[in-house]
Amino acid sequence: MRMEEKMKDRKMEATRVGFSRALLDLGKTNPDVMVLDADLAKSTLTKNFMDKYPERFFDIGIAEQDMLGTAAGLALAGKIPFACTYGVFIAGRAWDQIRTTICYGDINVNVCGMHGGISVGPDGATHQALEEIGLMRVLPNMTVLVPCDSIESYKATMAAANEVVGPTYLRFGREAVPIITKEEDPFEVGKANVLTQGNDCAIVACGFMVGEALDAAKELKEEEGINCRVINMHTVKPLDEEVVLKAAKECGAIVTAEEHQAATGLGGAVAEFISQKYPVPMKIIGIQDRFGESGQPWELLEEFNLTWKDIKQGVKRVMKMKREKVGV
Repeated sequence: MRMEEKMKDRKMEATRVGFSRALLDLGKTNPDVMVLDADLAKSTLTKNFMDKYPERFFDIGIAEQDMLGTAAGLALAGKIPFACTYGVFIAGRAWDQIRTTICYGDINVNVCGMHGGISVGPDGATHQALEEIGLMRVLPNMTVLVPCDSIESYKATMAAANEVVGPTYLRFGREAVPIITKEEDPFEVGKANVLTQGNDCAIVACGFMVGEALDAAKELKEEEGINCRVINMHTVKPLDEEVVLKAAKECGAIVTAEEHQAATGLGGAVAEFISQKYPVPMKIIGIQDRFGESGQPWELLEEFNLTWKDIKQGVKRVMKMKREKVGV
C-alpha cells in the first residue's frame, strides 16, 4: 500500500495549523505575546495573527539574523516573542544569533522553524530542514519541541508561551499529516507519552514519524506477534531519560524514527544516553547523510525510507540483534 492510499481515509492537518490557532488564542489572552516573521507570513500562517493583532506583529523581511536580535530585545523588555520562518533559514542563517544572543543569555525567545523535514516537497533541498533538530539541541539552555500533529502543535505552542522560560525551538511541518492525538491527551514539556505497551522492542519517534511508528507496531503485532512499545518523544530536549531507560531495560532493543538526518537528531540523543547508561541494540530511522530532493511529499518519504515499512524492518533487525545477544 502506497503512502497516499494509506492516508486517504484519515483526518489530516498540518502541524503549522495548530501553531497558528495557538497564536490566535495567545493573542487574545496575553498582550505580551509578539510574533515576528521573515517575509513568509502566508506560508508560516502567522498572517492570521497579523490580521488580528497587527500592532503585535513585525515583518522583519528576509533578514533572519535581525529578526532573532529583535526578538531577544523584545524578550528582555518582558515580551514573549515567537520568531518564525522556514526551519532551514532560522536555524541555519541565524544560528550564531540563536547561540550567542539568545541561548548564552538564556533569553525567553520562541524560535519557530516551519516547513521542517523532507515532506516540504517540491521546494527541494534548499528549503527542506533536515539538520535543525541537531543544530538546536546542541545549544545549552535550548528546549526542543517536535509535535506529531496539529493538536499537539497547539499544546506545544501554548506550553512554550506559558510554561517554558528560556530559549525554545518548535518544529512544524507544511504538509497535512494524520491527527493521532486527542484534545484530552496530556502534554508536558520533557515528559514523553507512551502510546502503546510492549516489551519486545521500543519505538521512539517524534513529529510525523509517530504515526508511522504506530502503523508499524500494529502490523508487527498482527503479522508476527511482536509487541512494540511506541513512545511519542515530542520533547527532544530535555530528553525524557526515565522513559528511555525504562524502555531499554524492559524491551532490550530500541528503534528511533524521525524526519531528519539520522545523525544528531532524536536518534543521536537517545543513542548518546543509552550507550552510557544501558546499551542495547538500536537502529536509527532517518535520512542517511543526503540532501533532500524536489518531489511530492509522500513520494519523498518513501524515497528516503521514512515510512512504517522502514520502521518495521528496523524493528526486525534489532530483534535479531537482541536474540543473538542473549543467545536465543
